Amino acid sequence: MQNQIRMGVDIGGTFTDIVLETGQGQFSTKVLTTYAAPEDAIIDGMQQVCTKGRITPSEIGQIIHGTTLATNALIERRGAKTALITTQGFRDVIEMRTESRFEQYDLNLQLPEPLLPRQHRFTVAERVDALGNVLIPLDPAQVAALAEQLAPMGFDSIAVGLLHSYLNDTHERMIRDVLAAQLPGVMVSLSSEVSPQMREYERFNTTVANAYIKPLIKSYLGRLRDRLARQGTSCPIFLMHSGGGIISLENAAEFPVRLVESGPAGGAVFAADIAARHGLDKVLSFDMGGTTAKICLIKHQTPKTARVFEVARTYRFKKGSGMPISIPVIDMVEIGAGGGSLAHVDAMRQIRVGPESAGSEPGPACYGRGGDRPAVTDADLLLGKLDPDNFAGGSIPLHQDASETALTALGAPLDMDAHTAAHGLAEVVDENMANAARVHAVENGEDLADYTMIAFGGAAPLHAGRLCEKLGIKRLLVPTGAGVGSAIGFLRAPFSFEATRSVYMKLSDFAPDQVKTLLGDLAAEATGFVRNCAPSAPIHAEYKIYMRYTGQGWEIPISLNAEQAATPDAAIFQSLFEADYTTLFGRPVAGMDIEITVWAVNATTDAATPTPLVDTPPETDATRDSQRSLFDPALGTAMQANVVLRNTLTAGQTIPGPALITEDETTIVIPTSRRAMARPDGTIDITEVTP
Repeated sequence: MQNQIRMGVDIGGTFTDIVLETGQGQFSTKVLTTYAAPEDAIIDGMQQVCTKGRITPSEIGQIIHGTTLATNALIERRGAKTALITTQGFRDVIEMRTESRFEQYDLNLQLPEPLLPRQHRFTVAERVDALGNVLIPLDPAQVAALAEQLAPMGFDSIAVGLLHSYLNDTHERMIRDVLAAQLPGVMVSLSSEVSPQMREYERFNTTVANAYIKPLIKSYLGRLRDRLARQGTSCPIFLMHSGGGIISLENAAEFPVRLVESGPAGGAVFAADIAARHGLDKVLSFDMGGTTAKICLIKHQTPKTARVFEVARTYRFKKGSGMPISIPVIDMVEIGAGGGSLAHVDAMRQIRVGPESAGSEPGPACYGRGGDRPAVTDADLLLGKLDPDNFAGGSIPLHQDASETALTALGAPLDMDAHTAAHGLAEVVDENMANAARVHAVENGEDLADYTMIAFGGAAPLHAGRLCEKLGIKRLLVPTGAGVGSAIGFLRAPFSFEATRSVYMKLSDFAPDQVKTLLGDLAAEATGFVRNCAPSAPIHAEYKIYMRYTGQGWEIPISLNAEQAATPDAAIFQSLFEADYTTLFGRPVAGMDIEITVWAVNATTDAATPTPLVDTPPETDATRDSQRSLFDPALGTAMQANVVLRNTLTAGQTIPGPALITEDETTIVIPTSRRAMARPDGTIDITEVTP
């Protein structure tokens, strides 16, 4: 019985979501995130769901955890005192960045400040060439002298990033050995372990980020394990990583940079599971919580992935304006648009929303916890989307008068009353999210009209109907447990780990034996990580290579099957590349050599197999619980909307818009242009009404 009981935990910027799955069902709760000690909210939520599930904490057999702590520490610059040791002449790489200018015509361009100031960056005389050959040997005495210099400076963590160390890590390991002997209390991160890939700026920055947050995350994970043990919960704890899989607590503590975006990754896994259950091949995942909104394209029940993403962009939506993190990650757009996102009027007399958030402390004005600035939740309350007496299952009473005061102040410079300001705020935040989705779709060559939206997160069901109107999406699904979707996604994710390595090779110089050995070594490395988490589970490898035409600056990922990896063939690799290149860019380029820059193997256990949906019974009308006024922005007027309790719906029951479907963790807004139907698995299926 114990192995059947699992708990998913998602720490967000506003709420901490807890989901417990037992043989008797699924139990969930949302509690306000406790910033000073995040483990406090987890313990509180665990006790609540254990009470609901009628079990004791000691009966929990496995905990899967995802968190925004790593992301927030990077954004807010709350990491440890960190140093960087790099190759002589490359001290300023993380500040010089690349030649890319992300805003071409901005004369006052603001680049993100590097995580480390120049006085915390040090060099050693050594050099490895682009083939991994040692040109200048590293003198251990020089490293020892540098360690003596660092000792009185009080560094908690040190990042080591040397040129071309992804091909030959001898010098980096030598530095670690000397530091371990002379500075035993200092944590060390090697670029050859954190991100063994070409492009020194991205690699150095990723390694610095790992070192910067390592003491914080390692301390937190240790405290969490101890607190859970004191509650009698001594089960294994695993962490969701940014690529959509699960790793052990020990691996997470060593490579915390892989936890950046772990919460949103769980949401994408959750949406992919729903897509498989409903047989959908094109899905737009929309996850909106208290602090941010995340949008992800999911094709053939698989979220789109990438090798590099950015944290803390100085220009919203602008690629290149943030800190690059070079690790496997689910590719999504994240914007500062959540229930707690704050609004203001700018110098152009326009309402702006986010990225600043009220979080859980003090929270939106309506929380009554001291916040007095207008947030998205305040607008939702005044527009009739929320019931002030039943928010978060009645655990957080909402104060409508506080929302009116905050929104009156927002509207005053524009001669708007509180309700008009609420309409303006809601439309701005919805358009921000719709625009982010449009840009993401165009960048990936997709037409969103062909997609089905799956909405989850506490705030997404409130806004998803309006987003579908703006984007021309005709179908929207809101699954059971939408308010805690990411935490449920953790329980659906496989154990996985991706090993990568940069080895440059042209197809004209293709070496099959070298390729076979390389992919075999990567498969063994990745499988070893996963085996630590799942000793007896079947593990299979997924192979990917990154290819480009010679002279191009960036690669495209090409997937290989096991046979193609075991018997590498240049002609097959070329045909695979040309097919994918043609899909992306319309045609191949004749007469040019092709090169491979990065090799990757993802070892994974089998994901949970979703049960296909059975046919929906004949349609019947749902019974309304009550009515209340709901503002419909598409019509520009308030309407009387039926209020239906989600837990009273049975399969096949329909609800025409305007309507509100309420539950403890969220509310689903059905616009006048839409019609909802309950599916057999509890999903609310919302479709466009044909005129």
